[in-house]
Amino acid sequence: MTTTPPFAIDKPAIMERLGGDQDIYAMMIDIFLQDVEHNCSNLLAASRSSNAELLVREAHTVKGLLATMSDDHGAELALALEMQARQGVVDGAEAKAQGIVARMNEVAEVLRASEG
Repeated sequence: MTTTPPFAIDKPAIMERLGGDQDIYAMMIDIFLQDVEHNCSNLLAASRSSNAELLVREAHTVKGLLATMSDDHGAELALALEMQARQGVVDGAEAKAQGIVARMNEVAEVLRASEG
């Protein structure tokens, strides 16, 4: 069984993705933290629906957010769910979404701790 690597902020990687702009970095963290609960709720709701298109959209959104925070593991989880939904498969989506939500919350906790 593989273990999930804990999330750790990789500020240099994030800054590279954001073109080195410190203001954008601060703004992206604020946006992530402000929207994390909403994004998690949307992903869970989509995973509980039978609407594969909605699930694709929500998983894609979360994938982008996690990738922006340089969370390759979380982004891979969201990509797997997105690809599953693109194939029209929604069975098992809720369990996968719950794992992604847990990862989103872990990222948010680490980001909040880094601000203090």
